[in-house]
Amino acid sequence: MSLNSAALVSVLALLAPLVIRLGRLPVPDAVLLIILGIIVGPQGIGWARVDEPVQVLSTIGLSFLLFVSGLEIRLDQLGGKIAQVALKSFILSSVLALAVGGFLRSVHLVHSALLVAVIFSATALGVIVPVLKDSDAINEPVGKIVVAGASLAEIFPVVLLSLLFSEKARGLGSQVTLLTIFGALVAIVGLLIFSLEKWHTLRLAFQNLQNTTAEIRVRAAVALLLGFAALATSFGLEAILGAFLAGVAISLLDKDTENTHPLFRTKLQAVGFGALIPYFFVATGMSLNVRSFHSVTTISRIPIFLAALIIARGIPAFLYSRVLSGKREVLAAALLQSTTLSIPVVGGTIGVHLGLIPSENFVAMVAAALVSVVVFPVTASILMRNSAKNEGSQSQSESRINGSVRKAISTRPQIVDDD
Repeated sequence: MSLNSAALVSVLALLAPLVIRLGRLPVPDAVLLIILGIIVGPQGIGWARVDEPVQVLSTIGLSFLLFVSGLEIRLDQLGGKIAQVALKSFILSSVLALAVGGFLRSVHLVHSALLVAVIFSATALGVIVPVLKDSDAINEPVGKIVVAGASLAEIFPVVLLSLLFSEKARGLGSQVTLLTIFGALVAIVGLLIFSLEKWHTLRLAFQNLQNTTAEIRVRAAVALLLGFAALATSFGLEAILGAFLAGVAISLLDKDTENTHPLFRTKLQAVGFGALIPYFFVATGMSLNVRSFHSVTTISRIPIFLAALIIARGIPAFLYSRVLSGKREVLAAALLQSTTLSIPVVGGTIGVHLGLIPSENFVAMVAAALVSVVVFPVTASILMRNSAKNEGSQSQSESRINGSVRKAISTRPQIVDDD
């Protein structure tokens, strides 16, 4: 068994962030990894291929990607007025995505309107959260409602992909039954973990081992991730659902991160983004049928898929005008919601395997997703900064006006009544 391809992928994973940093490229790491995979893959210069080691590492990397996405879910924000507006927006998004899927199917770009609807109703939560943090908007109304909407747009597409388009599907009725049983088992495991956390001796053992070579919390998280993924596949569901729910479970149950284990999430991201997830993105690039780019038809379909994405995810964001202060914030929210990558790649791959999406159209779909990741977050960040500056200028103007009014009142001549 040769490890040449796996070794080359590890070198590409090392070089990608350095190239972005030193070249000051406005692109996420995942985008460059896919492009590098295309370049070194069989349809590029042919230095690497998706052999067995790369395939195994890519599969684990995909599971870790969905696991980290589950960690980003903010269940505490799925309540109140903001959550209600986000839910209405997502429902509208699902309807528009289904309409877009029907149109694409009618013009023979895809063979399943429902699969396209699931893919285009997703948002890359892991991409937009850093943008909101960097813009100091994560705790502002725009940040809260975008995160709430994106959380819904991560949960439902993953569940629906596993429920409706698993390669091991046995029919919708049986899939729903299996999903219900699987969900019940996940809940039982979650309750068991919650109960064990109250056991003082075990909790103390975890605290003593967490920063040693045992790295007990990381080992427990990996065991939960692979255990849920294996359990999902044994029920005929997609492994990505189990991986995603493992992340959600940790996000829900692990509330004491700052006091007892502040480095836990950082360590998990180090394992995922530092070692495993790059294999998935590079392998995706190596697997793309890029020869179809020689066709003008394939290239012309990229704007079509990009427009479909904006219609399905961007337009519903205008419902956020009820809770946001200005048009720029609403437009920024629309662009952030239209940012997606992992679900088009994962769902599109499933669609190609099931014969529901032609391979050349899958390439165009992934290209559209790459454009969304490169362009939309940067544009949204600029809009949010400008909106914050305008609000600051308005506040200063109002302060100056109020100050002038108070000064005028204080210096106004007093009228004395002799009577």
